[in-house]
Amino acid sequence: MDRTHYRLVYTGLGLALIALIALVVALYPTGSKAALPETIESLFPPPGDIVVRQTAVEVDLPVGYTMELIVDGDPVPPIEIGLTESTGIYIWQPAPGKSVEQWAGGDHTVLVVWDRSFGRPDPGEFEWTFTVR
Repeated sequence: MDRTHYRLVYTGLGLALIALIALVVALYPTGSKAALPETIESLFPPPGDIVVRQTAVEVDLPVGYTMELIVDGDPVPPIEIGLTESTGIYIWQPAPGKSVEQWAGGDHTVLVVWDRSFGRPDPGEFEWTFTVR
């Protein structure tokens, strides 16, 4: 066999390997999306995620809902939680002078408790865990 034939064989094998890897990644994702309560439109970090120490907790609720945040069993003072009223997005992040100054490495559990601020009550809660590295 000449060099051209070897090049064609190796190129074909390389392309087949790339196709196999692409199929595995596409068909067998590493995790499943967590089932969130209907009221929570989105949250960050997602359940089971691994994040850095600078990560903020973000909860997106429908407009007109209020929220309490409990991190590792300790309630977060409402004054520390930012709210964009027009979108219903609540954001909290540890910082110097706050109830939690920085994330420690390891697992953290967050509990969010919500209710409508007007109209018929719609209380609920959701708890999840993520890891800080």
